[in-house]
Amino acid sequence: MATVILVRHGRTTANATGLLAGRTPGVRLDQIGQDQAALMGKRLAVVPLVGVVTSPLERCRQTSRFILDHQSGSLVTPVEEGITECDYGDWQGKALGDLAKEQLWSTVQAQPSAVTFPGGESMATMQARSVAAIRRHDAVFEAEHGPGAVWVAVSHGDIIKSVLADALGMHLDLFQRLEVGPASVSIVRYGTSRPSVHAINTDAGDLSWLGAAAPPTDAPLGGGSGQAPHTTVA
Repeated sequence: MATVILVRHGRTTANATGLLAGRTPGVRLDQIGQDQAALMGKRLAVVPLVGVVTSPLERCRQTSRFILDHQSGSLVTPVEEGITECDYGDWQGKALGDLAKEQLWSTVQAQPSAVTFPGGESMATMQARSVAAIRRHDAVFEAEHGPGAVWVAVSHGDIIKSVLADALGMHLDLFQRLEVGPASVSIVRYGTSRPSVHAINTDAGDLSWLGAAAPPTDAPLGGGSGQAPHTTVA
């Protein structure tokens, strides 16, 4: 089975000012977001990636460059519309504080599967197209590079939460229980029987174990032995 590392873009000017950016063009990483992405790129430097797939939006493309800066060789770097930000329609560009006063807001929080944003897409559609895109790329990378292949998808908070919810077997209505911060790393492996989730919303920790041999296809009874300890030499 291949492994996908789900990376959210770093903090943006819209995040910092409490705006729902959506698909607004020109939303870029602020200085904190650039610093977050740089640290994340260094963290992934120990992982031999076979590709970096990114949302077409500028903040994700910026973030992906920080990853590529720390990788050697030429990587596949496709842009994938299927993992672009949710189409929030008329909500796009508005202040989150104002949106929280809308009647639809409580449904977004409690029953996202029933939400269609005015002038935009439904959250169910958002999840379906993002999960389909991730699984499609994962199958291609595994077919080309073998079951030990590791690749990155750079996307957005709600997109990554919906992909994680699918991998965890959670109903979309529960996906707001998940937290996915800027420049965070989450890890999913898709197996023949089921996906396995190895990390959610991490911003620190050694990832060199991802370059090891392909993992077993079955879940270990009793929890398994885990990864070999890693020693950092100063």
